This record gives sequence, C-alpha cells and structure tokens, in this order.
Amino acid sequence: MASLLLDVGGTFIKGAVAESPAPVFSDRFDIPIDSAGNFDSISASLRAACARSVSCERVAVAIPGPFDYAAGTFLMKHKFASVYGLSFRALAGIPQSVPVSFVHDVNCMLAGEMAYGAARGFSNVALVTLGTGLGFTVAVDGSILVAPSGSPAVGIWDMPWRDGILEDYVSSRGIRRLYSKELSVKEMADAARAGDVEAEQAFRYAGEILVQALEPILYQYDIECLLFGGLLAGAF
Repeated sequence: MASLLLDVGGTFIKGAVAESPAPVFSDRFDIPIDSAGNFDSISASLRAACARSVSCERVAVAIPGPFDYAAGTFLMKHKFASVYGLSFRALAGIPQSVPVSFVHDVNCMLAGEMAYGAARGFSNVALVTLGTGLGFTVAVDGSILVAPSGSPAVGIWDMPWRDGILEDYVSSRGIRRLYSKELSVKEMADAARAGDVEAEQAFRYAGEILVQALEPILYQYDIECLLFGGLLAGAF
C-alpha cells in the first residue's frame, strides 16, 4: 500500500511516499508554502504537494493547530488565516476516494522520537518545536497528552506574555524583531557565530524567555527528557 505522508509547516510542506508494510520511503520532496499568503497561494502549494495523492491509496498529514483533526479543516488565525474554516481536502484537490487522516505535527514528532529516536527509554518527555511558530507537547508515563480537539493537551504558544503571547517572542518572527537589520533567522545565526553581539543577544533573549515559560511545566510533569526540533533548533 502506498501512502502519501505530508508535514505541513509555515514555510515548507515536506513529503514522501511510503510503501507498507516495510515502510520504505521514496519520492521525498519539499514544497514552499507561505502561511501568511492568500487563498490562491496556499491552495497552489497544497495542490502541488498532494498531486501524488492520485496514485496513492491514502494520505496522512501532520499539521499544526488549531485545526479540526476529525473534519480536516483549518482553524488557525495567526497563520493560514486566509483559509480559515476551509477543508484541507478541497484546497489540496485530494480525490474523495482517497482517505485522509490528520495528526498534530508536534504530537506526531514526539511519537516518532519516543518510538525510534532520542526519547526512547523515557516515560516523561517534553518536546519544543521552534520555527515559524512555537510548538510544545508532553508525554507522561509513555503516553502523549492530547486534548479532545487533537492538539497537545499542554500548549505554550498562546501563553500570555508581556504585550502579546509567547510565540510573539520565541519564534522566527520574535527573534527577527529583536534585530536592527532585515535578515532571515539563518542569516542572524550565521552573524551570531561570526561574532555579531546584537544577533547573539537576540537568540539569548528568546532563550531566556523560553526557560522562564518552560521551567514550571517541566517540574509539574516530572520531565526526564526535553527535546528541541524545528528549523530554529539548528541555530543552537
């Protein structure tokens, strides 16, 4: 059975075709997507990523929330706002004959790390994803804590912080607004490694804020292993 697997982020859709029962992965690809774009832009990216669904027997999608994981509709207002309330299947042009399942991207990543990766052997695990947005999820006694909506039961992205929410400070846009030049986060990281004090201070400030937000949660759930993922994790 061939399955189309998609990881929908705010900047790229990463995908592959998996042949079961192995699974053997093939046809890996990246499709740019602008989560702040208009209807046509987002739909075009989703359709490009899902073009392979015609030849696959099912589609599995990891996607951030808020999202209706049962109905498959977008519920985000801070990104993908132009497609709020609309069907992923319809936007992506996936045939009605092909079943589609959805899972929160951070929960999906933690499940993979606990089964095959850096969190193997731990019972209480937390995962932070840093990128266009700020993701977080927790597993206790080997089980990921999931809200009825399908999102992580323990979230931090919309935690009130100063004049906004935590994601306004700890994310790519949060770090970029702390720097006087118009650079990407990758360029800022390169500058910091080269000795740019202002760039280094921007990363340090965001890190200190994240520590303040995480510390009580890590103690509350007796976390044994803390993982970091997402594009910004490469800036460590």
